[in-house]
Amino acid sequence: MQILQSGRGAIYYQAPDDVRAQRASKARGLTPKLMTEREAVSQYVADGDYIGCDLTYFIRGPNALIHEIIRQGRKHLWFCAKYSYAEAVILLGGGCVDRIDAGFVAAGERVLTEAMQAGTVSLTEWTNDSLTLRLLAGAMGVPFLPTRTLLGTDTLSYSGAKVIEDPFSGKPICLVPALNPDVGLIHAHQADVYGNARIFGASTAPLEQAMAAKKVLVQAEEIIDPEEIRRHPSKTTIPYYLVDAVVHVPFGAYPGTCPGRYAADMPRIGEVLRALDSADEMQRYLETYVYRVASSADLLEQRVGVKRLLELKAEERYREGYDGSP
Repeated sequence: MQILQSGRGAIYYQAPDDVRAQRASKARGLTPKLMTEREAVSQYVADGDYIGCDLTYFIRGPNALIHEIIRQGRKHLWFCAKYSYAEAVILLGGGCVDRIDAGFVAAGERVLTEAMQAGTVSLTEWTNDSLTLRLLAGAMGVPFLPTRTLLGTDTLSYSGAKVIEDPFSGKPICLVPALNPDVGLIHAHQADVYGNARIFGASTAPLEQAMAAKKVLVQAEEIIDPEEIRRHPSKTTIPYYLVDAVVHVPFGAYPGTCPGRYAADMPRIGEVLRALDSADEMQRYLETYVYRVASSADLLEQRVGVKRLLELKAEERYREGYDGSP
């Protein structure tokens, strides 16, 4: 195989056979996995882990778990910023990450740039598409996937991808390495205690994220009876045997939206955006909404209130197709 070009970015990579061996050791019995966010992070997230998550801090993000990772002071994490708006920079502000794979960073460029200049974080550039393909390769158990994305771009030079000569056509083709995160974080609309999870509406790659990750933490708006899962198996997005922990956190995507359940709290999103533009504002945000509350439930009770939560539910415009009804 002739390599025509190699990106100079660092990659997190594990041999597919090693990942398969780890998966084979996972129990497949119907074991209750319900626990608090504190228990889930304490048990399954370690310093130095590679962390991936589905969707964003503003839209169906696993924000309760992200806050708990910061609260517990995890260090030296490597974060997959696929379709990322704020979570990578918030984890950076909490001193949790020192490596980021960036497919898309919509806000927080100043804080991120200052940290890169100070040498406290290193960044490898990708695209949303190429990071998703890396997760797909990890889910499939193959070492890489071919793609035309990144070809002819400067991003390729800063990524960990390689370009080879296609053995069939003789033309250049890009290869992206498989990605198998140590931990995948996913917010679901519904889940049962065993880990069968349902996600309704538009999404990115929650199943691929779960299949690629070695450990999967699902936080859910609602815990439903396993009999409901059996009655409508086609609604299951993520099967139980991929999941290690289930955390019941109503409004767990706050201050973002969980489509079909509640709208984003736009004044609070404004606070997030200001925090993403200043290291000092970031620390004030974390102090108010992460460090001084003990859990997601405490955040909602002490910083938001029932009245505001009911308003957010009433403001949500998307209903049809999001309630799990036949």
